[in-house]
Amino acid sequence: MKAVIYCRVSTEKETQESSLARQEEELIEFAHAQGYEVCEVFADQHSGYDIEREGLLDLLVYIKDFDIKAVFVQDETRIGRGNGRMAVLHLLQKTNTSVFTLQDKGILNLNEMDSMLLEILALVEEYQRKLHNAKIKRGMKRAVSKGYRPEKNLKAKGNPEGRERIDAPVNEIVRLRNAGLTYEEIASTLKGLGFEISKATVHRRYIEFMETEEV
Repeated sequence: MKAVIYCRVSTEKETQESSLARQEEELIEFAHAQGYEVCEVFADQHSGYDIEREGLLDLLVYIKDFDIKAVFVQDETRIGRGNGRMAVLHLLQKTNTSVFTLQDKGILNLNEMDSMLLEILALVEEYQRKLHNAKIKRGMKRAVSKGYRPEKNLKAKGNPEGRERIDAPVNEIVRLRNAGLTYEEIASTLKGLGFEISKATVHRRYIEFMETEEV
């Protein structure tokens, strides 16, 4: 089983470097005792209240890219403090990554309040996804009612799996805009068709088109 290690001290003082080295040594031994292979070690000399830590950000990317299911830390405060700690724990929960701590001598033991908060965060995120999908569905329905035909979209031509390079279908943006859809509704409609495009991009492409037409 593969795992990563995360070490952190709160300041950049040179005296703290020995603490980082000690954490790394102890955590490697701890991970091996738990039957894990240590793939990478990440470290920060930074406040736990700040989530913009290079080592932490690299760790989160590595976990996602290499499907790492365990991270070893000295104690839960090494992950972060305050709201930052809960944010990181929530991200690790989404990737089904277990947190092992030397302090707990095993998997992190969350208190009842923290466990409840993580459940609430997961629930809120699920409803946000549902609302997002509902917006896409509504945008699609309105577009169809205005005469838009998804089966004639460019994505259905050529590559049956869709475009290898997704860009903005300017003609469709203009047509939907002229049909009375808002920029947000157009973006939601196009997302439903596989175009990763934001409301701001829709607006920009439409304005660019109109300026070109004027010229």
